[in-house]
Amino acid sequence: MVDARQLPAGPLTIEANETERAALAKRFGLVAVESLAAELAFEPDGNDVIARGRLRASIVQSCAITGDDLPAAIDEELLIRFVPDSVPAEPDEEIELEADDCDEVPFDGSRFDIGEAAAQSLALAIDPYATGPGADELREEAGLLDEGKAGPFAELAKLKKGGSD
Repeated sequence: MVDARQLPAGPLTIEANETERAALAKRFGLVAVESLAAELAFEPDGNDVIARGRLRASIVQSCAITGDDLPAAIDEELLIRFVPDSVPAEPDEEIELEADDCDEVPFDGSRFDIGEAAAQSLALAIDPYATGPGADELREEAGLLDEGKAGPFAELAKLKKGGSD
């Protein structure tokens, strides 16, 4: 936790321990989170706090096609704006979001959880449909075609080939 009233003078590095990594793997449906670290520098911006830095992780996820273990390295630039919690919108009220709003993390009181922000950033960086080296072969065996072979333009290509023979 970081106190918005007493921001660290220099960059702050956090690293998930074994228990935290196991909990994150379970939370995100991963085989394992082998490492997770973030380094962030903080600067005040009115009542908000801007955190800039880097997230690095080594994960093992399942291939979306074969289910085989698939190691992946994540190296993401982070830009997070911690904003004081405001009055929530009414359930039926429409909220307009700008591109910068997507990286806003609300906090209550004067403290915010950079560990949770790093965990959420990890979740966003994971490829939900990652495939390994045996995926194409398994797709072919199952009769699944990629978009190029099964899409509408593939049918046009067949007609064109048939017409030019």
